[in-house]
Amino acid sequence: MYPQELTRPMAEELTSVGFKEMKDADSVINELDENSGICLVLINSVCGCAAGAARPGVKHAIKISEKKPNKLLTVFAGVDFEAVDKVRELCLPYPPSSPAVAIFNNGNLVHFVERHHIEGRDASMIADHLKNVFEEYCS
Repeated sequence: MYPQELTRPMAEELTSVGFKEMKDADSVINELDENSGICLVLINSVCGCAAGAARPGVKHAIKISEKKPNKLLTVFAGVDFEAVDKVRELCLPYPPSSPAVAIFNNGNLVHFVERHHIEGRDASMIADHLKNVFEEYCS
């Protein structure tokens, strides 16, 4: 488990712009139910691609997109073990990946951005991709 002194600023980078943290399996189940609408879940991480591409890319996508998810949610790999396990279960058949971005429609996975799609890309590339995904799935 990563120390809170290390991960808290990384989590606050998201919660400060409206993301809700999910800390256990029950919170994941409650947030991603059959009436939840379009939900973006960022599986956060301490790695450099989370800091340099995933978090800033997701934040920028929300800023520049006319269409947006109904809910912005996050879990933290290496911290929120139970919640991360539940999100990863809902993301099957994709293998565990962090950072990663999952888009759910009423609890069903409709789009997944794996770590290997984040690595080597910058935040603007991630934002542009997610903006297109929002156009397709968000009303």
